[in-house]
Amino acid sequence: MSAQVNKRIHPQDEHKNFEQCPMMLVQELFGGKWKLLILWYLSSKVMRFSELQRELPSITRKMLTQQLRSLENDLLIHREVYPVVPPKVEYSLSSKGKKIIPILELMYEFGFEYMSDNDSET
Repeated sequence: MSAQVNKRIHPQDEHKNFEQCPMMLVQELFGGKWKLLILWYLSSKVMRFSELQRELPSITRKMLTQQLRSLENDLLIHREVYPVVPPKVEYSLSSKGKKIIPILELMYEFGFEYMSDNDSET
């Protein structure tokens, strides 16, 4: 039965109209250690660079900058620069980026349940 469910979800030939498999694209867009976490925090509010850095204390400034640029280039986040001194920059999810919110919520729920199940087994 599982094979039928999987076949219905992602038929092997369905992606042949594209240059790459849609799952490979998703892996490229959201892969890496930080992108999903950045998107998760931005799903609840608009944030500045320093706020994101506080939420992700082990990320370096360079890596956060790279990840934000990548997400912006992939049209998943929006970067708003305000013409003030010192410069004020805010990050938010774009309309494309907002489409991942339900998936992020499911991932959070899975992680919560997974941790809860492991706690009850010990």
